[in-house]
Parts: sequence; C-alpha cells; structure tokens
Amino acid sequence: MHKIIFLTMPGCHSCEEAKGIFSEIIPEFESIVSVEEVDMMSEQGQALVQKHSVFASPGIIIDDELFSTGGVDKNALVERLRELE
Repeated sequence: MHKIIFLTMPGCHSCEEAKGIFSEIIPEFESIVSVEEVDMMSEQGQALVQKHSVFASPGIIIDDELFSTGGVDKNALVERLRELE
C-alpha cells in the first residue's frame, strides 16, 4: 500500500480545492493508496514541512517523496497514481 500525506493549513483556499480533487479521484485508487491529512502547523506537520522543504500549502508527499506544493494539478496526480498501480 502506498501512502499519501496531504499537508494542509486551516483556512487555505488551495487546500480546500485539493480536498475536492482528492475526493473525486482517490476512490479509483483506494485499493493501492492510503491518504493521511496532516495539519502543517502540528508537530508532525512541521517536521514534514522541514524534511521535505514544503513552502506552500497544500503539500503532497507520496511514499515519502514530495510530489507537489502550493496547489494540485489533477492530471499530474492521476498520472502519478497510475504509475503506482
């Protein structure tokens, strides 16, 4: 099972848009990925922000590698998830 960490911040408009994208596409990939949402301001979130040099929210980490920061390209995310199949 592959792990996606979705770093968000309260009140972040881009994070809300990304949540919509996730809710739309993750059901297709739920047999191969798990998604964990982590608040960037939490202790765990701050550690991940530092480790992966996340400078904007949302941050998406797939299998401990930074995939994107500051927004989500739906097509690029779908393509990356298909690579995991």
